[in-house]
Amino acid sequence: MSEDLRLAILGAGGRMGRTLLHLAGETPGLRVAAALEREGSELAGTDAAGLGGPPGLRVETDAGAALERVDAVIDFTAPAASVAIAALAARRGLVHVIGTTGCTPGDDARIVEAAAGARIVKSGNMSLGVNLLAVLLEEAARALPAELFDIEILEMHHRHKVDAPSGTALLLGQAAAQGRGVDLDGTSVRVRDGHTGARPQGAIGFATLRGGSVVGEHAAILAGEGERIELTHRAEDRAIFARGALRAATWAASQPPGLYSMRDVLGLARPA
Repeated sequence: MSEDLRLAILGAGGRMGRTLLHLAGETPGLRVAAALEREGSELAGTDAAGLGGPPGLRVETDAGAALERVDAVIDFTAPAASVAIAALAARRGLVHVIGTTGCTPGDDARIVEAAAGARIVKSGNMSLGVNLLAVLLEEAARALPAELFDIEILEMHHRHKVDAPSGTALLLGQAAAQGRGVDLDGTSVRVRDGHTGARPQGAIGFATLRGGSVVGEHAAILAGEGERIELTHRAEDRAIFARGALRAATWAASQPPGLYSMRDVLGLARPA
């Protein structure tokens, strides 16, 4: 491995990709060695400097060739692309940081398989604040009885977001379920419409809002009789996700192959 960690940025022309290119260039110990876009992109062959990357680096579309000359790849793209890149990363023993959301159980299973050869950090949210919020919610859910406190996860994002609930909302829901020792799939309520009847005891509810240019707002509400606890995180700049992803890449470079989360990166994981 070179002295600097050589990075490939997937989706270089997107909002996160441009932010990553810019911040990676300002981060000691990191060097952008590849800027990747999808096949057929009008950005292919252009100078990455126009996206915030280093001058002279051309945007390319051949991920297989690009990954031959890097140590790590950062990926905020789409589930199908992330699964394919995970397989390439496994064959080359690379670091693969996945901020992609909307993965199916089948996608996640293939990423787990790839983690036998790659050092994969996957999270529904890469920010320090959100991952601390998840830890706090897990502890609150563990401490407050399900028969006395209802849990609701509220999230809002910009109008262009395509998956719901958000990956962060699901991360928080999983934290709540883990705190209560239950399975999220068996306890979550994602849609309410019409005459729904009373709220089931122990349910973990989700509410989704979309509109405008909201980067991301999440609230975990624990509502009891006569009292309510609210844990809230507001993302004001997507640079927080990029910084977390870059930190994850640096951290994972010294780890053995495996599947990790941002809790591992930040030292917030509970002992096994």
